[in-house]
Amino acid sequence: MKLLTPLLLASALSLTTVAAEPKHNTALSGGKLPKPVKVSLVKVAGGFVDPVRVSLAPGDNNRLFVCERTGIVRLIKNGKVQDKPFLDIHETVVSSFLEQGLYDLEFHPKFAENGKFYVHYSDMWFNGAGFIVEYQVSKTNPDKADPESARVVFQMPRPYANHNGGEIAFGPDGYLYIGSGDGGWEGDVLGAGQDLSTWLAKILRIDVNPSQPDRGYSIPKDNPFITPASQMKLFGVTEEAFNKIHPNAKPEIWSYGLRNPWSFQFDPKNGDMYIADIGQNHYEEVNFEPHGKAGVNYGWKFMCGTHPFPLPLDASGKPDLDAVKDAPRVGEPPICEYSHVDQGNCVIGFGVYRGSKYPQMDGTYFFGDWGSGKLWGTARDAQGKWQMQELLNTKLMFTGGGQGSDGTLYVTDAKANYGGPADPAQNERGAVWMLVPSDKVPAGAEVAPLE
Repeated sequence: MKLLTPLLLASALSLTTVAAEPKHNTALSGGKLPKPVKVSLVKVAGGFVDPVRVSLAPGDNNRLFVCERTGIVRLIKNGKVQDKPFLDIHETVVSSFLEQGLYDLEFHPKFAENGKFYVHYSDMWFNGAGFIVEYQVSKTNPDKADPESARVVFQMPRPYANHNGGEIAFGPDGYLYIGSGDGGWEGDVLGAGQDLSTWLAKILRIDVNPSQPDRGYSIPKDNPFITPASQMKLFGVTEEAFNKIHPNAKPEIWSYGLRNPWSFQFDPKNGDMYIADIGQNHYEEVNFEPHGKAGVNYGWKFMCGTHPFPLPLDASGKPDLDAVKDAPRVGEPPICEYSHVDQGNCVIGFGVYRGSKYPQMDGTYFFGDWGSGKLWGTARDAQGKWQMQELLNTKLMFTGGGQGSDGTLYVTDAKANYGGPADPAQNERGAVWMLVPSDKVPAGAEVAPLE
């Protein structure tokens, strides 16, 4: 065995030495948005059973479709809740546990032409598996779905009852993006975050207009982890080329390293994606993905926010700052993070306001927290640095949001909890709210109560 010289030994040891903590542009609460804005939440309608999302058809801002977790889609038309639901699939949806149920409804970009829309839910008959199903609106009643038109697009087995992700959204490219959690329990016990051979802990991207009629969907040709069949070549291939070969990767994967992306939204103006990724015990985070950037690793389960996971603690149970500083970093850091100590425990994204009605809100991404009722805004300042400002401290329990074609942002809240009851209908009723500047609240309108 050849002995190392002192110089070579020092070089070898340096390979195992972790570099100092890198700089990152992650905003914490306490910043100032580049455009001063004060906001309020104005009540649109109440009386909903665990509302978790609001959807609007392209170009139609007079009808709001409210997803109740139990598997019913309610319709608000011209400000009034309709007696009959738009869609009722409660008999096939399992919703006894808080993180299961009907997650979302998304309209096809060409809904005005084809009448198609898509729902994502946990299926009772398949042990809570995630189902994405295509439906069509009734040919005789535009306020009613045709239950017989159901076509299963995508089916995803779920090992546990939590961390299912949930939101689905059509991107500016016309493809359907799917938020998928790490499969559940806690701490990513399946190691799904960094595993490209599973759909779990990912953002997926599929084409719901399959090239073959007997297929539920097609794979977009520019998805980042498609490895075409080829002969093996050992030499003359660069390291960069080898790094792009993933023979076991799921071709549906768009980005990875996410814990539980319950909500994500596209900026209607430029197609950038914001991902509100629900954290573990200490931190919540918001990730930013520029339009068209594929294959991004957001770090879970090696990272939670900008911090290593598991978080090193000292003898008193507090974060060991020295150990945190020296820990290796993996993946793309978030643009915002906040602590469970005093700011919340479950991040919920609402979207980027893009509308002409409230110019002071333009370009701001809004998000809140289910546990604390706090609401923040984030945007880049003139120096390109992300700023995160607390805008409201409400008594609501945020569950989701939605956006109209005119840019209006909607928010849902529900008084649900992990301890039950098993029947969500026994929970206190939830509501739909609209985000507006405080000086634009209509006279006599009900606003969200503040702490």
